[in-house]
Amino acid sequence: MEFDFGRYKSEVSKDIAQQLQKMACQPILFIGSGLTIRYLDGPSWDELLRHLATECTEVEKEYAYYKQSHSSPLDIGQTFSELYKEWAWSSGRDQFPEELFEEDYPPDIYLKYKVAEYFEDLTPDSISGIEPEEHRSELESLQKIRPHSIVTTNYDPLIELLFPDYEPIVGQSILRSSHASFGELFKIHGCSSEPGSIVITRDDYDEFVEKKKYLSAKLLTYFAEHPLLFIGYSATDPNIRAILSDIDEILSAGGDLVPNIYLMQWDPNAESGDSPPKEKLIPVGDNRSVRVKSITTSSFEWVFDAFGTEGAIDKVNPKLLRALMARTYKLVRHDIPKKTIEVDYELLEKAIQEEAGLAKIYGITTLNDPSAINAHFPYSLTQVAEELGYDHWHPANELIKQVEEETGVNIKESDNRYHAAIKVGKVSKTHKYSTAAVDLLQKVDNEEDYELQLNP
Repeated sequence: MEFDFGRYKSEVSKDIAQQLQKMACQPILFIGSGLTIRYLDGPSWDELLRHLATECTEVEKEYAYYKQSHSSPLDIGQTFSELYKEWAWSSGRDQFPEELFEEDYPPDIYLKYKVAEYFEDLTPDSISGIEPEEHRSELESLQKIRPHSIVTTNYDPLIELLFPDYEPIVGQSILRSSHASFGELFKIHGCSSEPGSIVITRDDYDEFVEKKKYLSAKLLTYFAEHPLLFIGYSATDPNIRAILSDIDEILSAGGDLVPNIYLMQWDPNAESGDSPPKEKLIPVGDNRSVRVKSITTSSFEWVFDAFGTEGAIDKVNPKLLRALMARTYKLVRHDIPKKTIEVDYELLEKAIQEEAGLAKIYGITTLNDPSAINAHFPYSLTQVAEELGYDHWHPANELIKQVEEETGVNIKESDNRYHAAIKVGKVSKTHKYSTAAVDLLQKVDNEEDYELQLNP
């Protein structure tokens, strides 16, 4: 039987939608070097070291010599850090800021400075500088996911460009961050904005491994409570193995499939090849493995769309929500026990008995006339899909995209006879649809002629 990639996409999207609905929270994104390679034409680890070998005159031998001499890129990085120090303190001094020659800086700062400089130069000022257009479209879909948090081993600032409202937590700073956070970007191997934080030598990695148990403890709540999407990693990536190795027994007792972890892998022939496996077995050491869900595709856009939501979280400002959660956490852990503020316990007790009351404490109000809105726009996108005979929202969303492609009009971008974006706070919105929208999309689905009329 010939492989139907369209059916494969539909099945994967349905599974993702079910996990999002079941766990009722935003996904966590784990982003690796594949993202930089795809969108910035960035280097692999080996290519980065090969580039560094050409920059420093103290690296006198060909790169192949160091590959033969060392079994790990970390060990090559260790050797290069020593050669870069010698270069910086001799003929290469004019290649570095003068402050790096103060005695407080570690000897590997010169290598890391050049690594940071390389990735800063690689990253454009905006998404508009990324080519081709297909890649920009993918990144726009990625932005719409609004993840709970992001974890990355990348050095470059591409993710900060995509998610400017997310707070970067660099290197060991993650150990001091609140466990009740939202909207944070954990750069666990350092960042080009802080060259000294970059993990690229054997000494760096040994220090990282020594403290990894604390990182794993923080990440455990993510694995247990959120859908997870690994982007830009392969199943053999040592970073994935390191992340999973300390918590695999809790994740998959008895070797069972972990249903909320997805590994997305790029294959240029995904649509024309054989049916890809839906699971991946990732070895994590000592004859142990973790089974996760696998997604194989040549285009990332539909996967990012599947992880996006139609809920009110879409327009929430992560900075605001993060500050709100952090303040609530401090209030409960510190201020109330120490009696540094006055608390109206009667108000709190009354508020927690009903969701609307608690929402008002956070400054969220309800609609003045919800019955009128519900009468005209009674359907969520999931309910629209159900009216069309589907059991998840993604096919209905694809039909809306088809209408946009055919007419140039996205019915979700304005209030009209098909759709209304209802404010549920100062910035948050929820999307509702009318019976006319159901009728329109039914015609599109049946390949019938239709006329778009935005006004009642």
